[in-house]
Amino acid sequence: MPTATSADPMLAVKQPPAADRVYSHVKEAVLHRHYEGGTLLTEGELAEVVGVSRTPVREALLRLEAEGLLKLYPKKGALVTAVSAQEVADVVETRLLVEKYTAAKAVPASEQLLTRLEELLDDMVRQAEAGDLAAVSVSDRAFHAEIVSSAGNQILSRLYDQLRDRQLRMGVAVMHAHPDRIAKNHAEHREILEALRSGDAHAATEIIDRHVSWVRNLAQGDIR
Repeated sequence: MPTATSADPMLAVKQPPAADRVYSHVKEAVLHRHYEGGTLLTEGELAEVVGVSRTPVREALLRLEAEGLLKLYPKKGALVTAVSAQEVADVVETRLLVEKYTAAKAVPASEQLLTRLEELLDDMVRQAEAGDLAAVSVSDRAFHAEIVSSAGNQILSRLYDQLRDRQLRMGVAVMHAHPDRIAKNHAEHREILEALRSGDAHAATEIIDRHVSWVRNLAQGDIR
């Protein structure tokens, strides 16, 4: 028979520490453009939104500043940093170095890789139709990460993972600014998949070069 002190097991589940909750809330909002570049966040507002005191808010904001997502201003708040053209160029250059090498190494592609890429393509189409551009960006990044991972080089995979946040943030921003690009992205992902399926490493690397480089061209004002 339950006693008066018995508690619902669901209520006994511990919440993450307050600073972690603030960190996750702000980071998710920044990456998905709910807090856009140039937005000033205050400790008081964030404390109220997340339901915590100001002390864990300060801790979370310091972590996010160290990651380059915010710039703290004493007694004013935290400014969400905008994505710069230089950051875009740096990320694109690193992506090309990693992705072209690993795509060539992925040939001949395993059935497991091809099946996973097909699933992610289906996800992107469905998410775009639903208007969920943040989800499209996540699936887009996962598509490329699967190819990188298939090369079996853990150092390259870790390097690529370090670009995750920057890629997600740029991807969402670009799709909001250029919704007409979404269909072209789907077509280029399909081309990459078919090149890997046919065992054409040269075609796969050429398509990846064109597919990834357009983001840099966009940042430089040269849209193709």
